[in-house]
Amino acid sequence: MRRWIWLSAVAAFAIAYPLLLSSPFQQRLGALVLLYAIAASAWNIVGGYAGQVSVGHVVFFGCGAYAAMGSYAKFGLSPLFGIPGGIVLAVGLAAIVGVPTLRLSGHYFSMATIAVAETMRLIVTNTEWLGAAVGLSGPAVPRNIFDLSFLSSLPYYYLFLAVLVITLLITWWMTNSRMGFYLRAIKDSERAARSLGAPASRTKLYAYMLSAALTSVAGALYAMMFGFVDPESGLGILISVKILIMAALGGAGLLFGPLVGAAILVPLEEISNSWLGGKGAGLTFVVYGAIIVLIARFQPGGLLSLFTGRSKRKTEKGASHAP
Repeated sequence: MRRWIWLSAVAAFAIAYPLLLSSPFQQRLGALVLLYAIAASAWNIVGGYAGQVSVGHVVFFGCGAYAAMGSYAKFGLSPLFGIPGGIVLAVGLAAIVGVPTLRLSGHYFSMATIAVAETMRLIVTNTEWLGAAVGLSGPAVPRNIFDLSFLSSLPYYYLFLAVLVITLLITWWMTNSRMGFYLRAIKDSERAARSLGAPASRTKLYAYMLSAALTSVAGALYAMMFGFVDPESGLGILISVKILIMAALGGAGLLFGPLVGAAILVPLEEISNSWLGGKGAGLTFVVYGAIIVLIARFQPGGLLSLFTGRSKRKTEKGASHAP
């Protein structure tokens, strides 16, 4: 009962946020929190539930971003129509990359994903049709509502909120399905899961493809909000690090962990950038490194696990005292 009260309060605050805090900066900040929460929740499927720490997820983010901007720049279509193409491209790439890389474990898998992401960034940087180092731009002036080009951040906020709810519902469904049980077993011990008949390779690949599809949607939304994508903003490795830290900070493997991490990290980054200007970018790397060290040392389960752990202990204590 208490959990539903908390969820209702959070949902009410999320809906009312841009109306209560109505300055352009605050609305933009809220939209960015939701956008990165979508990307981190997508990463959480394979990184949190399956325990496969991908540091190259930006390649799927870039698939969505370039598909959205490419549909306008190359074909004159609305960026919205590039989303399905970005999903297909990301899922296909995940299938191709996942088959060999998911056989690796631990840091070997992480390094393989970094290599794939950096290779794709270099390919795009040297491909003129994709804008090379200059990148691709969306419509300067919205032609119709399907361009999703707004002067205010308010429409983007509610659009991102709707997509985040869908992403969380998909994740919740997955965790309560057979696939979710397999993933948790694989994360605990892949060898034991295989010995009990769990199709480890196939399940990890399906999770990787689902994660890639949702990450590409986040990339497309990012490109539509900013109206531009280049190799650094769409395929820079820092984006992968950012969404990974958000999920880990809030609680990897927890449904609302990525949202909590995004709600902390995005304002911290935006405020430091606004205060320090161009110097804030260097500080961002320092902050990311410090967060990684603190999480690994003091709270590997993330901040949200503090509260979930307490609730579990209370439940167990109540059950032990029951007659």
